[in-house]
Amino acid sequence: MSFKINKYDKNKEYFKRAEKVVPSGVYGHLGPAEGCFIPVSAFPTFAEKAQGAYFWDVDGNRFIDYMCAYGPNVLGYGDKDVNNAAFEQAKIADCTTAPSTKMIELAELLVDTVASADWAFFAKNGGDTTTLAIMTARAHTGRKKLIFASGFYHGVTPWTQKLGYPGILEEDVANNLYIPWNDYEAFEKMVEENEGQIAAYIATPYMHGNFRDNELPADGYWQKVRKLCDEKGILLIIDDVRCGFRLDLAGSDHYYGFEADLICFCKALANGWSVSALCGKEEFKGTVSGITFTGSYWLSAVPFAAAIACIKKMKKLNLPEKLRKDGLMLTDGLRDAATNNGFNLVVTGEPALFYLRVDDKDGNLMIHQEWVAECVKRGVYFTNHHNHFMNAAMTEQDIKLTIEIADEAFKVVRKNHPELD
Repeated sequence: MSFKINKYDKNKEYFKRAEKVVPSGVYGHLGPAEGCFIPVSAFPTFAEKAQGAYFWDVDGNRFIDYMCAYGPNVLGYGDKDVNNAAFEQAKIADCTTAPSTKMIELAELLVDTVASADWAFFAKNGGDTTTLAIMTARAHTGRKKLIFASGFYHGVTPWTQKLGYPGILEEDVANNLYIPWNDYEAFEKMVEENEGQIAAYIATPYMHGNFRDNELPADGYWQKVRKLCDEKGILLIIDDVRCGFRLDLAGSDHYYGFEADLICFCKALANGWSVSALCGKEEFKGTVSGITFTGSYWLSAVPFAAAIACIKKMKKLNLPEKLRKDGLMLTDGLRDAATNNGFNLVVTGEPALFYLRVDDKDGNLMIHQEWVAECVKRGVYFTNHHNHFMNAAMTEQDIKLTIEIADEAFKVVRKNHPELD
């Protein structure tokens, strides 16, 4: 079977317009300068509409979307239950001088749902919650230093970046300490070398950094970390912005058998409506209450209503089980397609948030990028060096079509590289 190859004429026209009035044309992680769109000519730059598991670009090309808006699309674009809840709340009020009681309802639901949550504080972006978590740890402990796992991403505020990045001062990162992921001995040594000075260890539940194979926690890793944090008065912060609710509705810390002191949620919380949440243990609620941290739209009621509906529907669907099952079906099929064409497709991470890499032995990733590009040009939206996401709207038919397109893409790459034979 031969699939239609996308054309992007209107995308190119819109990008030329955007470049004149928008930095980089499209900036940040959605832009072609990010490095996840290589070659950029294979990828669309602007969407026209979205529904369920798909989005359509401005040229009318349809994509089975495995980026899911980089995570927020967890139930399916335009989910009726979530949108109806949001639209009904919008008829009443949204951003008001005093907050809606929807804030209380959502906080109660999160406390009832998330194993490590005794309270919830709401904002808009994942980076809002990680920043508040760090401020809370420093305020509670009176300490400055933070431990990070190398390869981390916790947002783009200065404390999350590194010296040498544009606009970052030495003072911004002077108290940051870095250890290898999954290396408990390195963590233990760092704590010993900075006795009484460490406010928090912040990490994702497993390593899902960009441009690298993902890595699950080693057996017992989190339990040993939890114990040492308790002994040394260090807050354990889990950045569940990306994984949250896809692995376990009770939180990814619960999935891996421990409890965080503070846990950060965003992407899957409201199926694309803008809200994030920091949840935590009772002993830190007073500390958070004393911190100056707020935003103009943080207590808007419409996203709260959407989040309530989203959480309830995720529970009804037993979402983590479905995403794991569908993710395994997809990734097993992709691996088979690779093997059948003489390639080795490395799949890492959790099935609900899988990471792909075609192993070309020399490590330059060019074969991988070419295969991804051939998939995208045929209507399967992968990116080169980021984890991917499953959502509840994807069907078995979507998965089978994806595998067929992936197979054809492998055949094209094989034909283009006779030297691989």
